[in-house]
Amino acid sequence: MSTDRQGATVYRPPEQHPAVHPDGGESVGVLVSRATQQVSDLVRAEMRLAMAELKDKGRHAGRGAGLFGGAGLVTLYGAGALLAAVIAALALVLPVWAAALIIGVALLALAGLLALMGRGETRHAVPPTPERAMSSARQDVAEIKERATTGHAGTGPTERAGRESRGGRR
Repeated sequence: MSTDRQGATVYRPPEQHPAVHPDGGESVGVLVSRATQQVSDLVRAEMRLAMAELKDKGRHAGRGAGLFGGAGLVTLYGAGALLAAVIAALALVLPVWAAALIIGVALLALAGLLALMGRGETRHAVPPTPERAMSSARQDVAEIKERATTGHAGTGPTERAGRESRGGRR
């Protein structure tokens, strides 16, 4: 429905509707509106993907830091046991300090193992950038540019980003 020059309400058939282009396609305004919505949806989906990736890296960093802290604590116990072994060696002959020395070496070996595990966990968190999300965003920009130059409209990048934010690609 629209109004004519005298202000009367007039029904226009679909082929004469302003949102429909004369060749049967949609008008530029409708296409721009749809493209704006799709870009908005795509950006939101990419942000959700980036947030999920950063949370995962944060978990790895937290575990690594905890394991390094555990290694430091066990190192202190090992050093204490080694000091007790030295004191026991001076106070008594062999049995007490030998036992303390064995315990101290075992604790330091455990500290070394925890440190290696902590280093492995922190490697998963570095660098703290959402690499998968950035790569996906680059692919989306390239696809949008390609579609803009070839004139194909569609929802390819938006649908792909939606799948990725729901865990479709890891």
